[in-house]
Amino acid sequence: MKSLVVYSSMTGNTKKLAEAVYETLQDEKEIFELGEAPDPSGYDLVAVGFWFKSGKPNPETLEYLSKLSGKSLFIFATHGAPAEYDHVASGMEEAKKLAEGAKVIGSFNCVGAVNPKVLEKVRSMPEEKQPPWISRAEEAAGHPDEKDIQGLKEAVAAALKAL
Repeated sequence: MKSLVVYSSMTGNTKKLAEAVYETLQDEKEIFELGEAPDPSGYDLVAVGFWFKSGKPNPETLEYLSKLSGKSLFIFATHGAPAEYDHVASGMEEAKKLAEGAKVIGSFNCVGAVNPKVLEKVRSMPEEKQPPWISRAEEAAGHPDEKDIQGLKEAVAAALKAL
């Protein structure tokens, strides 16, 4: 099986996850940042990692997901909001829908440290306009951590067994 790992990372969080996915995959495999990703047509499995922007996958990833019809797909993401927030689940579902025609074999998401520039921008907004996650943004510091990475590797291994 030939696998491709593609990721978009603004702070290094999603890159860290992408490297863990790559380590877990067997057989022939390649890893690329999204801007350098090859045409996915020559791959059996594509793993796509992204970060959240306004509760959904970042714009560049949205476009790439639409190119994966007919592929086995594993999606993974990092976000600044706690995992239990509704927009995390809805963002992951949106990613799956955008990959119309792909067979989503698994997914994983975890909190990731928020870009300091984003924190500064959001905190400069009037309090009533700040998103709810900002009050818990400090909890994201240090993530993804080893526990997150282990959870991701287990999710990838389980998805591969289902193929």
